[in-house]
Amino acid sequence: MKCVAVVTAKRFDQAKQRLAGSIEGDLKLELVAAMLADVLDAVTESRMVRSTIVVTGEPAAAGLARAAGAEVVVDADDASHSEAAVLGVERAEQMGAECVVLLPGDCPLLDPRELDHLLTGLPNPFVAIVPDRHGTGTNALALVPPGVIRPAFGEGSCDRHRKIARDAGIPHAVEGVPTLGLDLDTPADIVALTTRLDLKGGRATNTARVLGI
Repeated sequence: MKCVAVVTAKRFDQAKQRLAGSIEGDLKLELVAAMLADVLDAVTESRMVRSTIVVTGEPAAAGLARAAGAEVVVDADDASHSEAAVLGVERAEQMGAECVVLLPGDCPLLDPRELDHLLTGLPNPFVAIVPDRHGTGTNALALVPPGVIRPAFGEGSCDRHRKIARDAGIPHAVEGVPTLGLDLDTPADIVALTTRLDLKGGRATNTARVLGI
């Protein structure tokens, strides 16, 4: 099955507003870039992902994407997470993708082996919903075929995606992927990430460097 990863990345100066007061200025920009670089490193190592698309209006993110061998879809309007994902899905369909996995650019612990496990043996049609560490948001979606449902990220989106799939009669499941559970939105997330990196090194090397770990 031809699976395409779609990674969304906001403009760096608009990303992670809730980190204000904890990480400021240039360090925040460096952190956002480092997290995206770590996500792209993991996706590149995945055996199941055939191609990667990065949807962004950020020139630096586009540069990181191209350096990783990914295609860039320009998001000139800096769209919402959901709308940016739709742009990526549309491009993946043009490329002949049979499956897409929608990933954020701020889950730097992503392990390619866990990503491969998520994508192995998916039926058609199917929606795999990967929750955040709180179990309420959605940190990733695997969709077979790519347009099987329209993504609706944001607060409470785990239940929302389940309802969308159920109402459409699409088989679906909530799939826990530990290294996709932690995205960085708040100071508490940074503490959690730091603890994880201290306990288990080897991944998120770019993020760890910026955080001084």
